[in-house]
Amino acid sequence: MSSKRDLVLKAFNNEKTERVPVGFWFHFAKDESAPQSDEIVKINYKGHVKFIEDWDPDYVKIMSDGFFNYPGFPEEPVKTAADLKKIKAGKPETLKWIDDQVAHVKNITEKYGKDIVTIYNVFSPASYLFIGIDGFNLDSITRLYKEDAEALKEALLTISEDIKLLAARVIKEGGTDGIYFSVGNFNGISKDEYLKYIAPAEIAVLEAANGVNDSSMLHICGFEGRRNDLTTYAGYPVKVINWAAGVEGVPLEEGKKIFGGRAVVGGFANTASGVLYKGTKEEIQAETRKILQAAGTTGVIIGADCTIPRDIPIEHLKWVREAAEAFGA
Repeated sequence: MSSKRDLVLKAFNNEKTERVPVGFWFHFAKDESAPQSDEIVKINYKGHVKFIEDWDPDYVKIMSDGFFNYPGFPEEPVKTAADLKKIKAGKPETLKWIDDQVAHVKNITEKYGKDIVTIYNVFSPASYLFIGIDGFNLDSITRLYKEDAEALKEALLTISEDIKLLAARVIKEGGTDGIYFSVGNFNGISKDEYLKYIAPAEIAVLEAANGVNDSSMLHICGFEGRRNDLTTYAGYPVKVINWAAGVEGVPLEEGKKIFGGRAVVGGFANTASGVLYKGTKEEIQAETRKILQAAGTTGVIIGADCTIPRDIPIEHLKWVREAAEAFGA
């Protein structure tokens, strides 16, 4: 096992490491949510290669640019809860969508997977739903929930049949170590309601991934300032958790308590106004030390709230790792 794989897997498992690993990622396509095409998949692959060669990262989150749009929806738009029953799992176009993602992941892991840990971006069933039926409108989930909660739950479980297959196959056949699983709360849906109607489909996906290899990361997304009750996910079967520490106002050391001491990822804001993007070397490295002094070094991985800006200088990421290396264990 390479030293970087060993370093990151130890951190995932909450074991002591010689230094804290560092991981950041950004989208490679100009519009990551654009429909799948040979061009966007090629851009995505070439972007990964350049990113890895330029930075030599500790681990890689493989981006799913071009694969945001789940094909299991009916041809006619889903507008009401009754329309949710028209969503079908296992459609030929959906199976091809999964096949193409397995091939995409395999292209990267065959080149780098022996040296570094990789995890692949997979959205929750609810995320695929709000992306696909209403163009990234989070409120569409709340609207459908209020109309018919049971219909929403069944639709999410239907979608999860395909996403479980995707999660298992990108690990087993694609060669990635796990998935980076994106979830999040919805306004107007309480924690208890979420756990009853939305969580079952999400937990099913994580269990499918864990059934192949248990090295996945949960991402609790702060998309467009979305606020989350982190305790909603305290019981999710995952080793590593990432959330928008800046948006939520919950630093790594507090999150560790919420998640029972499990490994955590983050610390830096991911916006163009944050120190990671606009700071000097001294400012970025001072912030790295500040994060580590508060959070400790065991089961801690330095990263950001979410995807960082595409045009961030790679040098900034190197400065974080230099500071982490100097900080030590």
